[in-house]
Amino acid sequence: MSTMPESGPAISTHFQTREPSAIRLAQIEFMKRSDGVDAVNVAIGNVSLPMHPAMQERLRSLGETPSPFSEGVVKYSATVGLNECRAAFLNIIASSGFPTSGLQVQITDGGSAAMELLIVGLCGEPGSGDRPLLLIDAAYTNYMSLAARTGRSTISVRRTLGRDGRFSLPDLENIEKVIRIHRPGALVVIPYDNPTGHFYDDESMAMLARLCVKYNTWLVSDEAYRELYYLDAPASSIWGISESRVPGITGRRVSIETASKVWNACGLRIGALVTDNRTLHARAVAEATANLCPNVIGQHIFGVLAHQSHGALGRWYAQQRAYYSEMLHAVSSELRERIPGLIVSSPDAAIYSVIDVRELVPSDFDSSDFVMYCAREGSVTIQGKAYTLLVSPMAGFYRGLPGQPNPGGSQMRIAYVEPPQRMRLVPLLLDRLLASYLDARQRRHVRQGRVNTNTTITS
Repeated sequence: MSTMPESGPAISTHFQTREPSAIRLAQIEFMKRSDGVDAVNVAIGNVSLPMHPAMQERLRSLGETPSPFSEGVVKYSATVGLNECRAAFLNIIASSGFPTSGLQVQITDGGSAAMELLIVGLCGEPGSGDRPLLLIDAAYTNYMSLAARTGRSTISVRRTLGRDGRFSLPDLENIEKVIRIHRPGALVVIPYDNPTGHFYDDESMAMLARLCVKYNTWLVSDEAYRELYYLDAPASSIWGISESRVPGITGRRVSIETASKVWNACGLRIGALVTDNRTLHARAVAEATANLCPNVIGQHIFGVLAHQSHGALGRWYAQQRAYYSEMLHAVSSELRERIPGLIVSSPDAAIYSVIDVRELVPSDFDSSDFVMYCAREGSVTIQGKAYTLLVSPMAGFYRGLPGQPNPGGSQMRIAYVEPPQRMRLVPLLLDRLLASYLDARQRRHVRQGRVNTNTTITS
């Protein structure tokens, strides 16, 4: 998304090269349209479900006694956050069966602010050339964006999406080799993975923990989707890795928490940085004092979860899992049936599917170009109404490895955030929009004197 330069003082090199995130790109482009087309927006994990009932009740009573805002006064909280909100995150972790003794909680403006703090605090300073952030590709794109913002570097090991829809975890020897060579400051894992839907079970988490102990590296677990998994297995968490099982793990663990996903409160912008290292906690709070404090109204609303029983929270998790599990399996199955040859990632965890059209399109297919086509001009009429589909191109979720093609060129991410009746439109829209895009692409190549075969799919 380039714009013409304006006259005026210079802006930074970082700003000059900054492009929108892959998860926002389609929406930004679609908002420029004025033709009345309805967008089924599954490009970003913007959950459309209502918040937990106790949170809704606090929202409704913000101006009433005994709300701290009943007199219309909204003061700063301490930088570390309100005690009640901090206790809410500990209660949530404990409700999943994990110990919380010794955990330090810092409230942040969403999980994103916690990500930025840990990158600044755990990885090498700009120009130092060491202690990068180690990611497992495909990785949540904001880690790369925030590392670039703060002048930190990233490295990665890569998972591969097989024809069966399974992402393979890189073998231990490969991960260890990368750690030995690059000496990362921290390894990030998302147990209920965004963007892939991959579930890291307890043994996978323990394997990564042992590596972090061996090479004196922080283990960061982004647990935004904890409890959202659809396999017959126990919940998985960094806080389930005991000292007796992985000696030396204590004091090198960090988790990122958020109100956004499990609690359906994306716009509340409440997150947390949780660690079992007191020094890290103190320094992170010191760094955050420049931001003064997190969202105080959001903290108050989320804080009510400190008073919910573990049984009640467990019932909420079961309700959320049932909702997503049914939709994930229904839509992913229909995608495979409607578009033979389409690779759809296994719906094991979180609220996403990765789709790969590599066996349906020319080798020079660019998912970003297809996404822009859908956002700018794509249109499919269903029962007299015009729709388009907004998805995220996956190239931005891969850091990129020297000499290797980016597998995201043929991949896209679907977020299961629209209501079920609109999610059921996704397979049909993808099928028709991809066919029309490839047809338009072929006509353009003919006009340009380029002949390109294998450019259609079976509708």
